[in-house]
Amino acid sequence: MNAFINHFAFEFRTGIRNKTLLLMNYLFPLGFYLLMGFVLGGINPTFREDTIPAMVVFAIMTATLLGIPDPLVNARENGIFRSYKINGIPSISILVIPALTTMLHLLIVAVVITATAPLLFDAPQPVNWPNFILVFAGTAIACGGISVLIGVVSPSSRMTVMWSQLVFLPSMVVGGLMLPYRMLPEAAGKIAQLLPATQAMNAFNGLAMGRTADFSPWGSVITLFTSGLLAFALAVYLFSWDSRNTARRGHTALALLVLLPYVAGIFLFS
Repeated sequence: MNAFINHFAFEFRTGIRNKTLLLMNYLFPLGFYLLMGFVLGGINPTFREDTIPAMVVFAIMTATLLGIPDPLVNARENGIFRSYKINGIPSISILVIPALTTMLHLLIVAVVITATAPLLFDAPQPVNWPNFILVFAGTAIACGGISVLIGVVSPSSRMTVMWSQLVFLPSMVVGGLMLPYRMLPEAAGKIAQLLPATQAMNAFNGLAMGRTADFSPWGSVITLFTSGLLAFALAVYLFSWDSRNTARRGHTALALLVLLPYVAGIFLFS
C-alpha cells in the first residue's frame, strides 16, 4: 500500500511539474474554456446552456487522450517498465495510477469550470450534483481507459497521436460539444454514439443539467462505465513490459473490443 501511495504521489506531482502534462491537464482545457466562453458564448447565446458539461468533457478528453498515452509509450521504449518489473510493481498499478492522478487533476479543473462559468458567462449550474459527479466519473473512467489502452497497443509515440486524434477530433465535431446531437443526421447520430463524448453529453443533459436527453441517459452512464472498465481490462491483458519483446498474450486488434458497449448501447438504449 505504501508503494502504491508513493507511486500515486509521484505521478500526481509529475502532472504539475511536467510542462507537457501541465499544459494538457490545466492550461489548455482552461484556456479553451475561457476562449469558448467569451467568443462562442457571444456569437451563440445558446452555448451558455452547454458551457459547463461541454467544457468539462473537453477537459477530460484533453487530459486523458492527449496526456496519458505518450508517457506510457515513452516509458516502455526507455526501459522504465523493466525496472518496475524487477522491483515487483504490477502492471495494473503502472496503468491505473496515471489514470487516477489525471482524474484528480480533472476534478480540480471541473471545480474551477463549474464555479466560474455562472459568474463569467451566466451559464446554468447543474440541478442534480450527485448525478453530475456520477457522469463525470463515468466519463473520466471511459476516456482514461481508452487512453491507457492506446498507450499499451501503440508501437510508437507517433501512433499514439494518430489513435488519440481518431477519437478526439470526431468528438469535437459530432460529440455534442459544439453541435447539439439533435442536429445531426440519423446516420451521423448513430456513429456519434460510438464516442464517449456523445454519451457523456447525453448523460449530463438528461441527469444533471435538467434538460431533455436525446436517448437513454442512464444507458449512457452504463455504457461509459462498462467501456472504461473493459478498456482497463484489455490494457492489462495486452500490456507489454518491453518494446523489444513483441510477444503478447493477445493480438492488439483485441483493443477494438472496447467498442462493444457503445455498439450494444445503440441497440439497447437508443
